[in-house]
Parts: sequence; C-alpha cells; structure tokens
Amino acid sequence: MTARSEPLSTSRPERHTALDALRALVVVGLVFFHSSLVFDAGSDFYVKNADTTGVTTIFAGLAVVWAMPALFLIAGLGAWHSLARRGPGRFALERLQRLGVPLVFALVTLLPVPQWLRLRAQPGYAESYLEFLPRFFQVRAEWGKFPFVLQGDSFETGHLWFVLLLLTFALLLAPLARWVPASRARAACSRLAAVAERRRGAILLPAVLLALSSALLGIEEEYGGWHHWTYLLFFCLGFVIAADGRFRHAMRRDARLAAAAGVASFLLGSPAFLLAGDQIFQAMTPFAIGARILYGVAGWSWVVAIMGLVDRPRTAKEPAGGGSRLSAYLAPAVLPLYVLHQPIVVAVAFFVVSWHLPLAVKLAIVILASLVITFAVYDLVIRRTPVTRYLFGMRS
Repeated sequence: MTARSEPLSTSRPERHTALDALRALVVVGLVFFHSSLVFDAGSDFYVKNADTTGVTTIFAGLAVVWAMPALFLIAGLGAWHSLARRGPGRFALERLQRLGVPLVFALVTLLPVPQWLRLRAQPGYAESYLEFLPRFFQVRAEWGKFPFVLQGDSFETGHLWFVLLLLTFALLLAPLARWVPASRARAACSRLAAVAERRRGAILLPAVLLALSSALLGIEEEYGGWHHWTYLLFFCLGFVIAADGRFRHAMRRDARLAAAAGVASFLLGSPAFLLAGDQIFQAMTPFAIGARILYGVAGWSWVVAIMGLVDRPRTAKEPAGGGSRLSAYLAPAVLPLYVLHQPIVVAVAFFVVSWHLPLAVKLAIVILASLVITFAVYDLVIRRTPVTRYLFGMRS
C-alpha cells in the first residue's frame, strides 16, 4: 500500500507580483516576436511579407535565449507551491483542467487557422476553411516523438507546444512527488540552498547542466530556440528554487555577476551561430557543440540575472500579496493571451502583407492591431463569462 505523501510546505506562499509581471512581459513580447517573423528573412512563418530583413533576427536572438526558459522556470516555482497546497493527486487534476482544457479547446478551434492561412497565401489555393478542417485532423500516433505524439501532414500543436510541455512536466512530477518523501526533498533542497547562499556565484552552476543538454540534445528552432527536453531542466530548477528562499536571495545577490556571464557567453557564441547556419541546431561538430555550450551558459546566466533584478523582496510598507491594479489584471490573463496571440498575429499579417506600404509601417500595424485585438478578445469575451474562463484555463 502506498503511503500518503506529506505536504511539501505548510505555509501559503506570498504572491510575487514581479514574477507575474515578468510572465506578462514575455507573453506580450511574443506578439512583437511573432509579428517580426512575418518580415524576417530567415524564418519559415505562416505568412511572409514579400520584402524581408535580417535585422529582426538580431532582436529575436536577444529574446529566445532567456524568454521561454524564464516562463518554464516560473512555472516550476508555481508547481512547488501548488503541490504543497493540493498534494500530487489534486495537483495533477488541477493542471489537467488549467492546461489540458485550453489545449484541447484551442487545438480544435484556433490552431487550424494559421495552417489554413499559410495555404491561402500560396497562389492557386482555393480550399475553404471548412474543406481544410478534416485534413487538419488527419493524425497518426508517433510515440517516439513524445510528448508530441499526434502527427499529421497538416496537423500541428503550433505555439501550444509550450502548454503541452507544461502539462507533460506537471503530470510527470505528480507521481514523483508521491513516491519521494517530502522531507527528503526539502532536506536536499536545503543543502543546495546553503551552498548557494554561502558561495558567491554558486547559483550559476546549473549552467553546466544546460550547456551539456544543449550540446548533446541540440536545439530546436520550432520550440523557441531550445530543445524541448531542455525546458524540463528549467522547470525542475524552478521547482527546486521555490523550495528555499535562500536560492532567490542568491539570485538577487549574484544578478550582476550573472548578467556579465550572460553577456560574455552570448557575445562569444553569437558569431558561431551566424557562421554555422542550420548546422548549429543538431550537428555534432566541435564548432557547433562549442557554440551550443555557450548558448546554454548564456541562457541560464540571463535567466538568473533577470530574475535576480526583478524579483525584489517585499518592503514593510507594501501589503502582503500586493501589487498594482495592472498586475492584478495581467496575472490571470497570461495563459489566455498566450493561447490567443499567434492565430491573431497570423490573421492580421495575412491581410497587411498585401498592402503597398514600407516594411516598418506594416510591421508596426501588425504589432499594434494584434495587441489590440488580442486584449479586446480577452477582455470582452474570455474573462467575463464562466464558460470562456474555464475553456481558457482561468479560475472561476
């Protein structure tokens, strides 16, 4: 008979509005990022402008090295506290509801749209959306590509690879939390936290794990510039960091050191990325492996630096769980905005690219229109009714 697992923690965690703001910043930034791909010379986006530029690639590189890793790290932080409150069983059910429901709903209603618009942008394609839908759902199971098991000629998980990975990591974590005694987990995290607190720069040591993962597994352009299993490391590191406040103290203390390491490794690795081209993703040449090692170091260093700089401790004058009205509005909006944004960007770009305007003007229009429509749909449709809140993973 399996013993009942003890809770990871007995106290309710303080809400860290700075991390909520960082999550919202990344998700809103994805509107800028995916809008820029419409005009990027090196990307294979759903809709492409006739004139492209390589400038957007530089700004994209500055974002991919830390943005999605930060989201997975913050998700790991939240997973520790959610497990502490709910226990493994209820945690798994809550994640199935909060992530699984919007994943399935968006797969059925939103994700076919970008694929259809990709085809509509091709000369001579005249198939209607309703005619295209059955083809989108012609799928086969390929278990070797777990967790992206469903594959098809037209089917894709699109930008919801992030949601699928989060759900997968949570469901892998739940049985592990039941099997491993919480006291043992807390003791192990406490020993690691003591080292991070005592040794300046020790919080940067996980960069070795991420460098090895990037070197051996490679990186994947379709999953935000990292291998999808490397994100599991960021998620687990967030889970461990949440266990002991000394980790976050070390991140705040060593933020400038991490920023210096991140900038140095990024500047050293960037020329290699540009010279290696597509070989950088999976090639096992010394040149490509060395560049990916620097990429892994830069990714963890930037995440530590950004977390350390924005995650400030609450002062005595601030109310517990406080924050501005804007942060209170954006915190529950992150997942719905993420689910909505890419189909809207593609739909807006589908019409804008045909206009006879300068590239910069069209880019600005795509960004602004996508932001306005995304927030309008969220505010006027999703957040105001119980049914739509449930379908997009929001609490009642």
